Amino acid sequence: MPLDKENTVTLTDIRNIDSMNDLWTETIAIWNNGFMGIDIGKMLIAIGIFIGFLIIRGLFSKYILSHFHRLTEKTKTTLDDSIVDALIPPIKFIPFILGVFFAAHYSGLDTILGDTFNRLMRSLIGFNIFWALYRAIEPASKSMKKLERLLSRALVDWLFKVAKVLVIFLGAAIILEIWGIKVAPLLAGLGLFGAAVALGAQDLFKNLIGGVTILAEKRFYPGEWIKVDGVVEGTVEDIGFRSTKVRRFDKAPVHVPNAELSDAVVTNFSRMTHRRIYWMIGVEYKTTTEQLKIIRDALTEYLNTNEDFDTNVTTFVRIDSFGSSSIDILVYCFTKTTDWGEWLRIKEDFAFVIKDAIENKAGTSFAFPSQSLYIEKYPEGAPEYFNPPDNNNDTGEKAA
Repeated sequence: MPLDKENTVTLTDIRNIDSMNDLWTETIAIWNNGFMGIDIGKMLIAIGIFIGFLIIRGLFSKYILSHFHRLTEKTKTTLDDSIVDALIPPIKFIPFILGVFFAAHYSGLDTILGDTFNRLMRSLIGFNIFWALYRAIEPASKSMKKLERLLSRALVDWLFKVAKVLVIFLGAAIILEIWGIKVAPLLAGLGLFGAAVALGAQDLFKNLIGGVTILAEKRFYPGEWIKVDGVVEGTVEDIGFRSTKVRRFDKAPVHVPNAELSDAVVTNFSRMTHRRIYWMIGVEYKTTTEQLKIIRDALTEYLNTNEDFDTNVTTFVRIDSFGSSSIDILVYCFTKTTDWGEWLRIKEDFAFVIKDAIENKAGTSFAFPSQSLYIEKYPEGAPEYFNPPDNNNDTGEKAA
């Protein structure tokens, strides 16, 4: 017997209610299971915990670290400022690690991931520790004043570069060990490969040893002016593991292999105690003995009375030799300054004094290369010498 209209509507309503119940049940199931079986509510709270630690990180940076900066600025030394600046990024990374840990612990993700999560957290902690050590090396190297006096600034920088490489290597090795990758067998396996590479990288090791030799012998430091004949002349900018960077005076950089610099003859102009002036001045042969003495005495007096010159070192003003077209006066002296610009100014002033002494005080002149040709007699058959007439004729009248 068919159902009436009233009964049909009632059954439809019942089916709709059942569908709504099923939808709600599914929604509750999804909410409870979420991602990897984690309650979505816990996931949202865990995200909130992580964001909260990021906010704490910002507040910590703004107030606590800035307070440290104000304290270090009051001290006389800049070492503490450098250390604080170096350690700020690793310190700011700590709230991030804490946020990951507590968010995962609250949501239960640490239990689900188990050993993987533990390794991840240990890796983050290890990375932060070695990151802090790496950044602390730079300010520590600048504070080693006693070590600089024993070795040198360049050698100390070079040693701390090696220390940075070691920190990176140890940090990477520890993180690999955390993830179950044994470093010792890996290095042993690379041994044969390394031996093969070493045979083809002999120049690299020569340059490395050459760099150590340069620093150990203290041949030159960054900032000094050097000259290597036939190679380069300029200012040293950096002494690296393989090559040394020298900036020429035209501002072009030149990278010279350390092995070549360690074996070459290097002139270090920056370590001059004095700067030399060496001139050979020629005067005319008609210059008398008295005039030569006047020139010599005037120049000697100038060198002895001028504070720009150091007469405690070798100084000469002497009549030196009889040249092919001049009497040569030797001027050999040293300035106290080694600065090139200042030396050029002193040299210029001295040149004015020499010119005044020769031309005004002595009344003679500078000589210049010349040749005189003397003819004793003309060869036979040669044309007679023609002597042009003067402007006036025998009668005293002007020639036409």
